[in-house]
Amino acid sequence: MNKSSSPHLNPLPQAGEEANELRRNTGKPLPRIVVGMSGGVDSSVTALLLKQQGYDVIGLFMKNWEDDDNSEYCSSRQDLLDAVSVADTIGIPIEAVNFSKEYKDRVFSYFLREYEAGRTPNPDILCNAEIKFKAFLDHAIALGADTIATGHYAQVREVDGAFQLLKAADASKDQSYFLHRLNQAQLSKAMFPLGNILKSEVRRIAEQHGLSNYAKKDSTGICFIGERPFREFLSGYLPTQPGQMFTPEGQLVGKHIGLSFYTLGQRQGLGIGGAKDSSGEPWFVAAKDMARNRLIVVQGHDHPLLLQAQVDVIDMHWISGAPPDLTRGYAAKTRYRQADAACHVAHHQDLTQFSFTDAQWAVTPGQSVVAYDGEICLGGGIIK
Repeated sequence: MNKSSSPHLNPLPQAGEEANELRRNTGKPLPRIVVGMSGGVDSSVTALLLKQQGYDVIGLFMKNWEDDDNSEYCSSRQDLLDAVSVADTIGIPIEAVNFSKEYKDRVFSYFLREYEAGRTPNPDILCNAEIKFKAFLDHAIALGADTIATGHYAQVREVDGAFQLLKAADASKDQSYFLHRLNQAQLSKAMFPLGNILKSEVRRIAEQHGLSNYAKKDSTGICFIGERPFREFLSGYLPTQPGQMFTPEGQLVGKHIGLSFYTLGQRQGLGIGGAKDSSGEPWFVAAKDMARNRLIVVQGHDHPLLLQAQVDVIDMHWISGAPPDLTRGYAAKTRYRQADAACHVAHHQDLTQFSFTDAQWAVTPGQSVVAYDGEICLGGGIIK
C-alpha cells in the first residue's frame, strides 16, 4: 500500500483542505515554507506533513553552538546527519546555517549575566524570540519563504486580523510557555503543524513513513550544556565565590561553592543533610543574600519562605501588543512544569504584579511568569 494514502497520515485535514483550496483558486503553486529541522522527530514530521499537503518545503538546520561541541554532550554533527537523512527520505532540499555568533551575542551573554547576578534565566525562551523567530526567520525570508514552521507543540489562530498563540492539544507537550515572547509579526509568519497532534501519533507517523529518527530520544535541557553536570559547565565561564549557608534565623549549617550555582527550591547538592538540630526534613534553597554572599536554606517543602502569593514581573510582553482587560481574573504559571494557577494581574509603574489565589512554590527570579486566558497564551515577563 502506498503509505501516503493512509487516512491516518494526514492529521491536519483542515490545513490540507485550505492548502488545496488555495491551489485550486489561484492555480499557482502553494507557498514556500522553510522548516527548522533539528534532526529530531518533531521537526521531521512537521516537514513531512507540509510536504504531503503540497507546500514548497525547504529544510533549514541551525547550528547555534560551537564551544565544546562534541559527541559526548551536544553534538550537532549527528543531528545534522539525521536532518539530512530525513530530508532525503521526504524529498526536500535542506540547508545548514550557522547562528552561533548570534546565539552567543543575544542569548548566551544574557544567560551568563543573569547567573552572575544570582538569578536563574531561561535561555530557551530568549532563543525562540531572538534566534528561531528572528535570525532564522530573516534567513528564511531571504530564501523566499512565505512562512516558517517548527516542531513546537503550540497553535496559532488568526482572529479579526490579530494572531493568537494557543496551547497544544497534547497538554503534556505544550510549549506555549517557551513561545510567549513572540510578537504579532513573528506569529503571522509562523506555523506549528504539530499543535493538534499527540506526541505518540507523531512517532507513529515518522515510523510508518520510514523516517530514520522515529525513535530518537527527545532532547532535554539547554543544548550547550547537554547531559553534563550543570556546575561543571557553568564553572568554565563564571568564577566560583565560596561562602556560607545559613538558616533564616542565622544558624550556620554549611558552605556553598558560589551563589550562581544554586537556584531557589533546589534540594539536591546542598550537602547539609546531617546538620545539627535537624528536624529530619529535607533542606531547600530559599533565598540568596548577594551582598553578604550567603545562601539561605530552610527545611520542609512547604516552608513559608518557599511560598509566595504576589509576584513582581519586569519586561512584561503581551502577545497582542496591549494588555488584556485587567479587571478580570486569568491564570498563570511561574515555571514550565506547573499547572495554571488562578491570578489577577495589575500594572504598577515599571512592573507588573501577579496576585495568585494560592501561594506559588519557589518563585525564582530570572524565570518567567506566563499568563493564560483558557487556552490562549497572553504573554509573560521576567520574575524580578
